Amino acid sequence: NDRIRKELKNAEWIVFDEIGKYKKLMLAASDEYMHERAHDVDDVTNRIIRNIQDQKLYSKLEGEAIVVSETLTPADTVIFSRNMILGYATDLGGVTSHAAIISRALKIPAVVGLRHATKQIHTTETIAIDGYAGAIILNPTNETIEALRAKALRFRRFEEELVGLAELRAETPDHREIELSANIEFPEEVEFARLQGSEGVGLYRTESLLLGRETYPTELEQFEVYNKVAEGMYPHPVIFRTFDIGGDKLAPDSYHEDNPFLGWRGIRVMLDRPELFLDQIRAILRASSRRNVRVMFPMVSKMKEVRAAKEILARAKQDLAARGVPFDPKIKIGVMIEVPSAAILAEEIAQEVDFLSIGTNDLIQYLLAVDRDNSSVAALFQQFNPAVLRTIRMIVESGHKRHVWVGMCGEMAGDPVATVLLIGLGLDELSVNPAILPEIKKIIRSVKYRDARRIAVKILSYSTEEEIKEFLSSTIKNKVPQIPIE
Repeated sequence: NDRIRKELKNAEWIVFDEIGKYKKLMLAASDEYMHERAHDVDDVTNRIIRNIQDQKLYSKLEGEAIVVSETLTPADTVIFSRNMILGYATDLGGVTSHAAIISRALKIPAVVGLRHATKQIHTTETIAIDGYAGAIILNPTNETIEALRAKALRFRRFEEELVGLAELRAETPDHREIELSANIEFPEEVEFARLQGSEGVGLYRTESLLLGRETYPTELEQFEVYNKVAEGMYPHPVIFRTFDIGGDKLAPDSYHEDNPFLGWRGIRVMLDRPELFLDQIRAILRASSRRNVRVMFPMVSKMKEVRAAKEILARAKQDLAARGVPFDPKIKIGVMIEVPSAAILAEEIAQEVDFLSIGTNDLIQYLLAVDRDNSSVAALFQQFNPAVLRTIRMIVESGHKRHVWVGMCGEMAGDPVATVLLIGLGLDELSVNPAILPEIKKIIRSVKYRDARRIAVKILSYSTEEEIKEFLSSTIKNKVPQIPIE
């Protein structure tokens, strides 16, 4: 009301401007997951403005159609689904966007993040969509259409087999257990993760606490959130990743970096702001009294950072002990391995911590010198690049040599095509989007560990991504034929 009176602007404009500030904060975040959440803010804005104007959202589509757009809000996805929608294709977004998650829940194929779909596909043009392969086929032949229909039938049968898996262990037929956890960022996601069969939280993105704030949350504010998550997931473990933020969060109006992914972010920021770091570590420790909490440090690139973070942890323990506040004195600590230097130093780092977690999103970007937000080189962002796979093997072997378990929490962990390979590479834990948990569990329970080991050895002998993907595709068809992989 104050802004409306002072600026003589209508309510709709004020809503758009105020919520836009939150969107800018999310777009400035270094975490890709937070970037995707920024597009969901548009949905909130549109819904509030429609309510102010007493308007209703409805679809004008008639008959069967595939919707091609720059982006989709969750509301768009739901409204369109009430018509005869065959699928969605968008320029923007990722597999963890809310629109993608809703599409999956509604069993509607979606291919997101195509970048130029709206420029290359025209209204009334005949196209086919393969949501599983992430592909759009222009002017498909009758043979292609029939093949896709057969593939869709196989996938529906596979989905039916996932029912009832939530209560079962993620264990191979020859009794190799893989800890299957969820990546989340809000306490409200805990219940869904448990319903999906999660055995813990392998990555809790604590930077979600910073959204829409001009100051850092206090120790108490953080504790209340962390405690709610730990309580909701008990007795399963919860890994809280300390703030993985860029310097823009400390001085949003004046701070600028030409390349924030190679700049002041993650553990570097927090070690330079020890009082803020102490607040967060104390809050995490206070939530650990049930002994199901772990703490993980992001963007570590050298041993000095690991030891400095451990010193902050020790100081936080002393503070709480002096105050008589209960916490887990033996809380397990881990490090994200997402920088090549940390991968090379993995064995030494493993001597300092209790676990390692591979963050493939950044690791691949740094290993291959590819900015996947740059459309000119995005195709070079290859998770099955031999260099990436051999680096993962090196990290796993380094951790195991020091009797430390090794997990993975990047997007690769949630790719069904990669699951057999990751099992074979010896990973102890996979942390994925909750929506994909049943599918990954089904694959784990379908493939013997000894077979996965042989597959991994074979794949590591290849020198091109194309050879690896072709071999993986044929292997999955043989081992888990229900999955509709080309």
